[in-house]
Amino acid sequence: MNASTLYYRIGRERLGTLLRHFYADIRQHKVVGPIFNEQIEDWPAHLETIASFWTRMTGGPSAYSGQMPARHLSLGLNPNHFCAWLGLWEFNCRSYLAEREAQEMIQLAHGIGRRLKNILGVAES
Repeated sequence: MNASTLYYRIGRERLGTLLRHFYADIRQHKVVGPIFNEQIEDWPAHLETIASFWTRMTGGPSAYSGQMPARHLSLGLNPNHFCAWLGLWEFNCRSYLAEREAQEMIQLAHGIGRRLKNILGVAES
């Protein structure tokens, strides 16, 4: 256990709070909401999966073994979807995390977004 990782500085409870609020905003968003609401039938299970993903991404203990890029291949995502997702992510990170941790989470998300755009063949906006 490395208490200096982003995961341990944020804490499981605060990460859960961030994700619950973020996905509540996602579900209501006019651009990305319809995609998520069409794809996700069990929101509590999705939140558990995504919490495991972010736990892993931030250096915490995680059994996440999903294929995140593959799950996005058939969604028809475009730059507007990425912009909306990242905008909501930034807002929620700044709302629920300390400044340093918020900035680190935002940087992680932008890196993930760039890699996912590359895999999906989505042009940079």
